[in-house]
Amino acid sequence: MRAVCLNADWDPKPDFKLGTKDIEGKLTYLGSKVWRNPRIEIVEKDMPVPGPEEVLIEVKACGICGSDVHMRQSDDEGYIFYPGLTAFPSTLGHEFSGIVVDAGEEARNKQTGKKFEAGEAVCSEEMIWCAQCKPCADGYPNHCERLEELGFSIDGAYARYVKVNARYVWNIGGLQELYGEEKMYELGSLVEPTSVAYNAVIERGGGIRAGENVVILGGGPIGVAACAVLARAGAAAVVLSEPSKSRREMALTMGATHAIDPTEVNAAEAVLDITNGVGARIILEATGLPSIVWSDVERIIWEGKALNTTVVVVARADDRIPLNGEVLQVRRASVVGSQGHSGHGTFPNVISCMAKGMDVSPMITKRIGLDEVEENLVTLQTDRNEVKITIKNFD
Repeated sequence: MRAVCLNADWDPKPDFKLGTKDIEGKLTYLGSKVWRNPRIEIVEKDMPVPGPEEVLIEVKACGICGSDVHMRQSDDEGYIFYPGLTAFPSTLGHEFSGIVVDAGEEARNKQTGKKFEAGEAVCSEEMIWCAQCKPCADGYPNHCERLEELGFSIDGAYARYVKVNARYVWNIGGLQELYGEEKMYELGSLVEPTSVAYNAVIERGGGIRAGENVVILGGGPIGVAACAVLARAGAAAVVLSEPSKSRREMALTMGATHAIDPTEVNAAEAVLDITNGVGARIILEATGLPSIVWSDVERIIWEGKALNTTVVVVARADDRIPLNGEVLQVRRASVVGSQGHSGHGTFPNVISCMAKGMDVSPMITKRIGLDEVEENLVTLQTDRNEVKITIKNFD
């Protein structure tokens, strides 16, 4: 089968020190400090064979993530932009859905307790948590000490077939009645990014009481998915700050009540005006440019009437935040980081929301084949009119 792989050179920066979980020449938790000269290769690989607890999935839809873009993108010295866990070469792709082709005897569906059967429509988590380390035992699988990731450190779904341990696989068949088969698979490929947004604003951000206000900085897939999740949770004002007109318009169809252009208006002033001076319960940093937007974040907290604002940093960025502790102390605010999508019932909760009408499919703006992946990875480095580009043709 054909697979889209990313390769790069192991060339650590002079100040990089190998961590306890890094593997010399192969794996690192600080990709942007190590990997150089990234390149895409379309290669032939054998069809995966599932083990006793694994499921073999024929991929029907797989989205291009910003992480994929940043693994392909390099700085002036040739180092990749993506700062996280990486091991190359690896088949990219982690936002996917498909149909079960085969399953091992112990590959059981968590929702039914029965063995997965050929023909089931499914999606999958991409964070491969071990279930044995202390973070996993404490209920924090997103922070597994032995974490691997589909499409980052092990082969992902930019290929016709992918195999996954059954513990990470979820049935999406309940979406078909409302959306039909083709759209079911497209929505299934959006469960992962929507779950990242859900984990950020509901689990890490603490959720909201119906009637509270929220602010989303950045109208990429995670930002617009957060609009949908928070609108469904009952937010009174869902304010998106995003320079791209097409992204702002899309967000308004997915749950945002207001969409502002921070290049045309002062974002903090606009938020305070929209909320009648109240401010926000949750501010989601989804731009990847925290040092640029942080002055607006602090002004919303400082001048707003709401106490207990939680700022959730979800975008991955090798950037520092110019934090003023006084603002957090006086306004009883907090800043939290959010990583991943596993645990807490997040995947099944997102699937249930979709089955009850939370349609996030408008974020898919383009559908492509495997041969078009590299050019679109490059396009997404600068083109903010596209939101989610999805691979549908795996021939």
